[in-house]
Amino acid sequence: MQTAAKPKVVLMTDSASDIAREAERAYGIKIICFEHVFAGKTYKSRVDFDNQKYYEMLEQFDGIPATSQVTPYEFERIYEKQLQDGCAELIYVSINSKGSATHANAVLAREQFYQAHPQARTGMKIHIIDGKTYTCGYGYAVVEAAKMLQNGASAGQAAAYIQDWCDHCQIYFVPYTLKYAAKSGRINGAAAFLGNALGIKPLMVIENQAINVAAKTRGEKNAVKAVIENSAAAMKPGSPYCLVYGNNPQDCETVRAAMVQKVGYEPAMVCQIGAEIAANAGPKLVGVVFYRA
Repeated sequence: MQTAAKPKVVLMTDSASDIAREAERAYGIKIICFEHVFAGKTYKSRVDFDNQKYYEMLEQFDGIPATSQVTPYEFERIYEKQLQDGCAELIYVSINSKGSATHANAVLAREQFYQAHPQARTGMKIHIIDGKTYTCGYGYAVVEAAKMLQNGASAGQAAAYIQDWCDHCQIYFVPYTLKYAAKSGRINGAAAFLGNALGIKPLMVIENQAINVAAKTRGEKNAVKAVIENSAAAMKPGSPYCLVYGNNPQDCETVRAAMVQKVGYEPAMVCQIGAEIAANAGPKLVGVVFYRA
């Protein structure tokens, strides 16, 4: 007796998730790429440059590149394409809704799509999840959910896992320079200039969708130590954690070794930041992503 084909489930996110290309291909994750504008010229993330090329572009550019949101029109076209391809359930995990209108645009486009294609209300369910943070703060959950789907989990189970992780995710990180945060308006320009002059490195925390200064440290070694100690103290014991870095893999290795010594096990993912994060935090940082206690 022939069994019915399993309904097609598509897992999708955006390029700010910083999912490695290998994982994207291995687990069939679809990634919507943000566009960046340098001096009037538009480039597509992950298409027109890799991470290293973007770091170089960023350091050679005096201004701050503009990053475009994904529009409702673009989302409608994406939904229509998935409907045509036989998708039964689509899970889209967005960049933090407090930092980009992309999430709201995805929600708006879903209703417009259903109005234009009423049969799709029962034919293609669209789950839209607010990643609530940045980089592998939600990228890790997407990869793990993709593994779940490959192992037979339902779309509802995968979506519930992502939602739970994003609801409890926290990130401690240290940007090695404040000039990019000043350019983007994340912090006061005068404060950034003074901080750089004095060698002050802020310990930043991303929690409950907000980015705040958790502490101020002096010097890179103290900053890295603060990332490790605060992360180990705040994470749920035994839960997975991830590392993030930019063009400084040696510092990431230092954090990895210290975290392993501190908590007793290796990170679940090591993630290099892409264009969307580097544009605001700079190309050089270290951080720890974890499920908070």
